[in-house]
Formats: sequence, C-alpha cells, structure tokens
Amino acid sequence: MNKQALFSLSLVLVFLFHCTTTLAQPAQAPAPPGPTNVTKILEKAGQFTILIRLLKSTKVADQINQQLNDTNNGLTFLAPSDSAFSNLKSGTLNSLTDEQKVELIQFHILPNFLSISNFQTVSNPLRTQAGDSSPGEFPLNVTTSGNSVNISSGLVNTTVGGSVYSDNQLAVYQVDSVLLPQAIFAPRPPAPAPAPASPKAKTKKKTAAGSPDSAADQNGALSLRLSRHGFLLSIGVAVIAALLSL
Repeated sequence: MNKQALFSLSLVLVFLFHCTTTLAQPAQAPAPPGPTNVTKILEKAGQFTILIRLLKSTKVADQINQQLNDTNNGLTFLAPSDSAFSNLKSGTLNSLTDEQKVELIQFHILPNFLSISNFQTVSNPLRTQAGDSSPGEFPLNVTTSGNSVNISSGLVNTTVGGSVYSDNQLAVYQVDSVLLPQAIFAPRPPAPAPAPASPKAKTKKKTAAGSPDSAADQNGALSLRLSRHGFLLSIGVAVIAALLSL
C-alpha cells in the first residue's frame, strides 16, 4: 500500500471518529421561557393604556404574574380596550375607592384557562376573581352562538373580541365594553325603615297597704276625725254651761 493510500485511509478514519463523537453528544435543551408578564403582553398588543395603568396601581398585575408563574392554575383575562374605558360616563373611575378598582379589574379575570370553544360548555354564572357570583354581587353570564361569545354583567353586554394572547395557561381576549359589576354600580334598594316601637301601657301606681305612705294617710284621717269630735264636744259643753247660768 503506497503512502497516498495510507494518507487517504487516515483521513477517512479521522472523519468517521469526528462524526461518531458529534452524534454521541446530547442535544441542548431549549432555553426556558421568561416569566409571564401580563402588562408586557398588553403593552405589546397596544390599545390597553388605561387597563395597564389600573393593573399597576391596584397591584393586580403582580397577583396575576405570581399566580401564573408559581402555580399551574390558568387564567382568562377579558381585557377592556382604551375605547371601552372612554365610553364610560365621565368621572366613573375617579368615583371608585381603591378597593372597588381592585374588584373592577378582578371582575374581568376568570380563574381558569378558557379557549373560545370552552365558552360553549361553561355554566352560568361564571365565577370571577372578584368573588361572589350571586345576583346583586359579581355575576357574569355567557351566551354563545357558533364562535361568537357574548358576556353580560347584568348592567353591560359585550362581545368577546379577538384573542390578544394565549399560551394554554393564560388567555387574553379583547372586550369593547368595561364590564360593570352589580355590587359596585347597581343602585341599592333603600334600607327598610325600622318598625315603630309599640306604646307602653300606662299603669296606675298603687300604694301598698302596708307601706309608710299608707300608714301616714290613715293616721292623718284619724287625727282629723278626733279634731272634729273635740270641736263638737267643746261646743256642747259651752251650750250646757250657758243654759245652767240662766
């Protein structure tokens, strides 16, 4: 075997060794995704400036991010656009307390992940993170027709718009009206007037027979009678003395 053949064989062996070593190395795992941040998702989508401001000021954004990143529980966020907030009566947001602002945002968050098709099988009323879903509190009802999903708070009706974001844990849908919960915005019936107090029967005070007042009255009456008898006796004596002197 000549030198050229040996050199060629050496190159083949080196190539085969390199390929075997390369194939034996494990494939690199993909870089883990960054933590979910709902405000960044909305900022990227645009048209949610007011909602982002409320999420930050109420600290609800921190609650959402913590829940998504620390647990396996999914969420569905019905996100009102800037135009939805602009359609509110002037001064609506400013009239709310800090607690009511938190409840308003939580009313737009469902505590589980829902795709558009999932809305067709949910039971009414939907429970939100605002809490009690009984009438007069925070009920949310859904109706569907094909792929159209309508949401009603009892005060506001709106349609679930296009998907803003979905990763099988968080679903964000745009809504073109702010959902107003009954617990905050429904007029409360006036409290019933208290029942009038029943008049107390007037009882005539009776003097006990053996009380000091009773004894004093009896003694006074006896003294009066004795005085009258003495007066009459004096008159009688005087009359007799006058007759004897005649």
